[in-house]
Amino acid sequence: MGCCYSSENEDSDQDREERKLLLDPSSPPTKVVNGAESNNYSLPSARTDEQALLSSILAKTASNIIDVSAADSQGMEQHEYMDRARQYSNRLAVLSSSLTHWKKLPPLPSLTSQPHQASPGPQPCCGLYSTLTCY
Repeated sequence: MGCCYSSENEDSDQDREERKLLLDPSSPPTKVVNGAESNNYSLPSARTDEQALLSSILAKTASNIIDVSAADSQGMEQHEYMDRARQYSNRLAVLSSSLTHWKKLPPLPSLTSQPHQASPGPQPCCGLYSTLTCY
């Protein structure tokens, strides 16, 4: 009676009940890993935690990104363009104020305000071609 391959043809009520429980399609399947039942209760909470963390990272990233590819100048109205330029300038000012390392460096010297007038005139490009001049 308790064997899997019983030669007895008699089915007792207990055997029928066991078969019914084993073959019941409405009962959820339990997976056995290395001889131990898996704990399915911690899996959804771990996925929920990971999903919440991923969602917060994506939301933070989306709020810090300025999408320049979407800034089609032909389809954008003047006030939208000015709003985006102002938003970009504000964010740039916030970032530049937080970079104190760059504040310590002296500004680059300005040799002239009109660099096109600083050139003494045409200069030969190289010694091989004396007829070519560079400006």
